[in-house]
Amino acid sequence: MVDRVRRRDLTFLTEETKETPLHNATIEIFEPGEGADPFDYRRLVGLIAERLAFVPRYRQRLVTVPGHLANPVWVDDEGFDLSFHVRRSALPGPGSTHQLLDLVARIVSRPLDRTRPLWEIYFIEGLERGRVAVLYKTHQALVDGIHTVDLGQLLLDPSPEPRELDADEWEPRNAPNPARLIAGALEESVTSPEVLLDTVRTRGRALARMADQGGRRTRSFLNAVAGRRGNHGTPINGGLSQQRRIVTLETRLDDYRAVRAAHGGTVNDVILATIAGGLRAWLMTRAESLGGMRQVRALVPVSVIDEELEATSLGSQIAAHFVDLPIGEASPVVRLHQVSYSFQAHKETGRSVAANRLAGVAGFAPTTFHAIGSRVAAQELRRGYQISVTNVPGPQSPLYAAGARMLGSYPVPPLLPGHPLTIAVTSYDGGVFYGITADRDWVPDADLLGVCLREALDELVDVSSASRERAPRGRRRTDD
Repeated sequence: MVDRVRRRDLTFLTEETKETPLHNATIEIFEPGEGADPFDYRRLVGLIAERLAFVPRYRQRLVTVPGHLANPVWVDDEGFDLSFHVRRSALPGPGSTHQLLDLVARIVSRPLDRTRPLWEIYFIEGLERGRVAVLYKTHQALVDGIHTVDLGQLLLDPSPEPRELDADEWEPRNAPNPARLIAGALEESVTSPEVLLDTVRTRGRALARMADQGGRRTRSFLNAVAGRRGNHGTPINGGLSQQRRIVTLETRLDDYRAVRAAHGGTVNDVILATIAGGLRAWLMTRAESLGGMRQVRALVPVSVIDEELEATSLGSQIAAHFVDLPIGEASPVVRLHQVSYSFQAHKETGRSVAANRLAGVAGFAPTTFHAIGSRVAAQELRRGYQISVTNVPGPQSPLYAAGARMLGSYPVPPLLPGHPLTIAVTSYDGGVFYGITADRDWVPDADLLGVCLREALDELVDVSSASRERAPRGRRRTDD
C-alpha cells in the first residue's frame, strides 16, 4: 500500500505559488558555549542525524502519479542527502539583528525544492556577542501534528546533556515505478470511492485555480492598457510580491503578567491587546483614517485539548477563533477588556486549555503548534479575516541543543493570498518573542510596526502600574 498524500495536505501543495510559498519557519538564537566542543555546524548535523528517525516524513519526497489518476504519494528519498537540507551560512561583521533578519527574509521568500524532502535548516554564524542562529524552514504539507511533528520539537533537550538514543538504521525503500503507481491508483479508485472523489476534487480545484489566475492576468493587462490602477486594498490586505520582510521583537513575560494582575484576563488577552494597540499606532503613523476602520478581524488559532495531551495528535487540537481587535479604541485598558470578553465564550465551553498545560507538551512544541496554526489560517481563508495571530506558550525553563542554551525563539509564519501581514508569538524562558512576516513591497515600514508593538506594551504596563498604586490589593489571578 502506497503512502498517498491526504486531501487536506495536498491543498497546501496545489495552492502554493511563487508569491505564496507555504512553509513555516522559526529562528532560534543560541549561546554556543566555550571549550573544546562548542555548538557548531558539525554538531547540529550530528544532532539532526540522530533524531530524524522520529520523523520519517523528513526523508520522503513527493512523486506524482502519471496522468494525475490519483493524489501524489510519499516515497523514501533514495538519494537523501542530509548536507543538502542542513546548510551553513554566516553574517558579515558586525552580525547585527538587521543583517540576520535580511538573510532570513531572503531564505523564506524562496519556495522549497519539490523534488526533495520539503524542509531546510540553516546554521547561521557571525552574530553579535558570538551567538549563532538556527533557521528551520518546513513545508505546511509536511507537519500536521498528527502523523508528523516539526523537527524543531525534537532537537531540544531540557538539560545540557543530550538524550541517549538508539542508533538510526534507516534504509530507503525502493520507490514504486510509474506502472505500479498507475495500477495502484486504478485499484484504489475501484475499491475506495474516497480516493476517486479526492482525485476529482483535486483536478477540479486545479482547473478553477488556473482559470482564476488567467482571469487575473487578463484584468491586469486590460487595466494597464486602459491606464487604470488596480484595487489597492488596505495596509493589512492587498497583493503579494515574491519577497518578504521579517521583524522580530523580544519582550518580557513579567510585563504581561503585571498587566493581567492589574486588570484580569489572561496573558494571551494582554498579548492580543498589545497587538491591537500596536496596529492602531502603526496605522496612525501612516496617516490612515481610523474612522472607517474601527476593528481588525483577526483569526487566532486556539487550543481545544480536553484530554491528556499527546504529542502525536496535536493537529486535531487546534481550532479557529475570530477576534475583532479594537484598533479604533483609544484606551489601552478598554482594548484589553474588549479582547478578554471576546474569548469568554471560548473559555465557557470547557474546552479551552491553560497556557501551562500547553507548555508541558513533550519537546519544544511551539514549532509544531505554529505550523498547525498556519494550516488553520489557510483553511479558514474564505471566512474573511484580515490578519492571523498565532500565540503559543512554551516552557519557562531553558532548553538546549547539543549542550548549547537556546536564548530565544522567533516564529516566522507564511503569508497567504491577500494577506501581506501576519504575526506569531512564542513564550519561552521568561521571554515573549514576536515574529512579524510582511510583504516587502506592500508593507515597507514593517520595522515601525515592531516599534509600535513595544510602545503599546509599555503603555499597558504604565497604566497597570498606576492602577496598582491606586488599588494595591489587585485582582484574582487567572490562568495564562
